[in-house]
Amino acid sequence: MLKPQVQHSHCGQNLFLLNKPFIHGNDINSPLPVSLTPSLLVPAKNNKNKHLRVAFSPGNIKSSLFFKKKNTTKVVANVTVQRATPKIWKLQLSERAQDRKDKLDDLLGIASFSLELVSAKKDPETGQVRRVKGFPTRDDVNIFDNEDRYEAKIDIPNDFGEVGAIIVENDYEREIYIKDILLQNLPSGAQPINFSCNSWVQSKRDVPPAQQTRIFFSDKSYLPSQTPSGVTQLRKEALERLRGNGQGERKEYERIYDYDVYNDLGEPDKSDDLKRPVLGGKEHPYPRRCRTGRPPTKKEKFSESRSNDFYVPRDESFAEVKQDDFSLKTIYSLTHAVIPFLKDTLIDENFPYFTAIDVLYDEGIPIPPNKSGDLKQMLKNVNARIYKAVSDADDFLQFEQPPTMDMDKFFWFRDEEFARQTLAGLNPCCIQLLNKELPLKSTLDPAVYGERKSKITPEIVDPQIKAYGYNSVTEAIRDKRVYILDYHDVLLPYVSKVRQIKGRTLYGSRTLFFLTPYGTLLPLAIELTRPPIEGKPQWKEVYTPFNNWHSTDIWLWRLAKAHVLAHDSGVHQLISHWLRTHCAVEPYIIATNRQLSAMHPINRLLKPHFRYTMEINALARQRLINADGVIESAFAPGKYSIELSSAIYGAQWRFDLQALPADLISRGLAVEDKSSKHGLRLTIEDYPYANDGLLIWDSIKQWVSDYVNHYYSNSSEVERDEELQAWWTEIKTKGHPDKKEGWPDLKTREDLIDIVTNIAWTASGHHAAVNFGQYAYAGYFPNRPTITRTNMPSEEKQYKPQIWQEFKQKPEDTLLKCFPTQLQAAKTVAVLDVLSTHSPDEEYLGDKMETAWGADPVIEAAFKRFNGRMNDIERIIDERNANEDLRNRHGAGILAYELLKPFSDKGVTNKGVPYSISI
Repeated sequence: MLKPQVQHSHCGQNLFLLNKPFIHGNDINSPLPVSLTPSLLVPAKNNKNKHLRVAFSPGNIKSSLFFKKKNTTKVVANVTVQRATPKIWKLQLSERAQDRKDKLDDLLGIASFSLELVSAKKDPETGQVRRVKGFPTRDDVNIFDNEDRYEAKIDIPNDFGEVGAIIVENDYEREIYIKDILLQNLPSGAQPINFSCNSWVQSKRDVPPAQQTRIFFSDKSYLPSQTPSGVTQLRKEALERLRGNGQGERKEYERIYDYDVYNDLGEPDKSDDLKRPVLGGKEHPYPRRCRTGRPPTKKEKFSESRSNDFYVPRDESFAEVKQDDFSLKTIYSLTHAVIPFLKDTLIDENFPYFTAIDVLYDEGIPIPPNKSGDLKQMLKNVNARIYKAVSDADDFLQFEQPPTMDMDKFFWFRDEEFARQTLAGLNPCCIQLLNKELPLKSTLDPAVYGERKSKITPEIVDPQIKAYGYNSVTEAIRDKRVYILDYHDVLLPYVSKVRQIKGRTLYGSRTLFFLTPYGTLLPLAIELTRPPIEGKPQWKEVYTPFNNWHSTDIWLWRLAKAHVLAHDSGVHQLISHWLRTHCAVEPYIIATNRQLSAMHPINRLLKPHFRYTMEINALARQRLINADGVIESAFAPGKYSIELSSAIYGAQWRFDLQALPADLISRGLAVEDKSSKHGLRLTIEDYPYANDGLLIWDSIKQWVSDYVNHYYSNSSEVERDEELQAWWTEIKTKGHPDKKEGWPDLKTREDLIDIVTNIAWTASGHHAAVNFGQYAYAGYFPNRPTITRTNMPSEEKQYKPQIWQEFKQKPEDTLLKCFPTQLQAAKTVAVLDVLSTHSPDEEYLGDKMETAWGADPVIEAAFKRFNGRMNDIERIIDERNANEDLRNRHGAGILAYELLKPFSDKGVTNKGVPYSISI
């Protein structure tokens, strides 16, 4: 139904200011007749005054006329609207009548939504909120564009004051996306006021009465104590709407943010083998996810049933350009077309020889003619580099050759590269300084897991470091020359469980490295441990790269290295990537929307760091980390993968240690040194991840400092900010309630700067470092196998001597059998390409300025400095990569370390730091 074009001014008793022409029908541009609600009309015969005032009191409407002329200004409101789906102007008979009506309205230039302007200040005479309502008309018509522009001319009193909020009511049959509203021609020549909306507004027919209007605030930010009187109540009301009541199943259109445990990963109603523990609580501590309210499963009352669509608050959904590349369509195409095709095609389990691996990249996998059409359409949906070889004339699925392999086909074979990637590879945040004497001791119960003492002894290590001037490993440890990848105690409790899964094996592992005088790492030893199992005693063995140059020992070292790489791949994907970024950040997003008003400056500072993350996480729960999903099928821990991430979260995760400087110090990779750049001195000077990361960290912190210090003139304002304090309390007590330690106080501006910088770094720099290099470093899977399928021949030697004999006769075959199967490898490569890809609408750190930031000249200037620093970092990283003295990032066949270069083109580029966890 069309609305009357009436401007309503509410003062005290809801006063309506009526302006001619009343309705579209009074305007020659209005195509259709309309009727007015009789109670709104006042006879105006022979009235020559331009305006009449009608006063309403609740319940019983009374009217009185005031023939007093009111000075007004005709304010122009320009509204940019985007449709839920691209417009197709040919009206289809099969369409819903409502859709046809909306399309017809669009063609005729009819705007079926209203704007109500709310004054920032209450009426000084009555103390009531003042409002003026108007109805836009179409400003331009472009049937080929998915964006519409509307204009409303609204008369407001000259003493109305600054507009602080706009209330939108959508009378279309469908939802509309309001991008922004710009108010111009304001009284007294005031500057235009912009409202950055960027939000879906539902049709009032689809939502309950309490949700039929939407509140938008101007781009001017206010602390709670500074909120103008006219919008104070609206500020509270908008937050209350976002919190919900914790009841019922969430609807697709809702914008409610609430918390729940991870109880929707399993499908116990389908199979007992698909049961998964509830993550979150004392037994399995975990961050919380967004509550969906779906009913419980039939067999497990504490598990939530799964559905085709996972709820996320409506404004967390992908933009359409993102949907084309990354939405469920992409994952659906992988899981429902590509992976089944690979299952049918790659029927041989093992790669028969190493050159067979190269076929995936050089020749591709033939697509049978009977599957060509459907599969190719699915591949077009994915739109990833690995499928670019598929065309109408070329029936092959061919993987892009990763740049590491392209530069050096044997890069994965070199021990130096194995060590280098712990500092400049895909998982550079797990290596630690060894500060204990050998042999190390486990903290696990020896009655369950066997002997606690490690078999890596000085006698094994000492001979390997004598050439570098050290007589003993004890001296090297004292001089901070020995480093370790320690996955012993975190993996050992899962070894027995994982070995019950067909085609999987696991060990607890420790890997030692020596820091050479050249600043590079040298592998010293790998220890693999199996606990007592099936009546067999504990087994552990140490392997070294230089063991008298005996061929048997060299091949055992290569096999041990493959196991460690599989361990590191699992820890990378489950901990460094999923847990520390995606999973840990979701509660920050929920708390920010529930406790910080849209007009709060910290909400606006953090908003770009949360873009798309909740929908990405929902897709992960739906297709990637779910029971029998991609992660479980592709990574060593299998069905225990997410449970393992819970164990490590409970044992190791702390908020304060997510800050890059604190993380480096806690791992022994840096010490505080006020005289050094960044206030830290690295124990490994050529540590690309740390060196580039600290540039990003410092730049973010300076930007956050400028921002916070502008809005908070002193620390007492931080303590008195009730929204901010509620936000931080909720993150700790509702978002991460299972963690009691590692939470800093929030009392000063410095506290706030550190907390926000931590969150911003996690979502931007940390995620970029562990995500966008996945295809480069793991796309050629021998470099980073995700699964090892066979035990070490030396473990099997006593019980299965034939395995030992086969190993000695053809060690290459033993390594190939240990690697992932052809299907596992191809499936992993396909997924990693998607995960490594930048969307065409990616927003990079320091590149795009939020409109609200530009509304304040001080913040605008601070952002421009931030942008300048990001461009400087681009240049600095290029210079570092060209420096031949930095051997961990420069050399023959070495891929330059660019993962923390701020900017990037779309696609798989191995660089670019987006604001948010956007894939």
